[in-house]
Amino acid sequence: MPITAHEIESLLRESFPDATINVQGDDGAHYAAEVIDESFRGKNRVQQQRAVYAALKGKMDGNNGELHALALTTKVPD
Repeated sequence: MPITAHEIESLLRESFPDATINVQGDDGAHYAAEVIDESFRGKNRVQQQRAVYAALKGKMDGNNGELHALALTTKVPD
């Protein structure tokens, strides 16, 4: 079953309630997301992105995942 941008944002919002989150895409499988959150401060990009993938709760896991591609940008607030 395809996932929506709104569902992705909702999953991310659970782990990053104060973040600025922007999810784009509408084909049900390929999306781009930008997550800007203070919790990323002091973490390298890999650590930041792992935190975001963990927030997706398995939606990207292998061939059975609902989300097949996510172009991800993570940042700390200015």
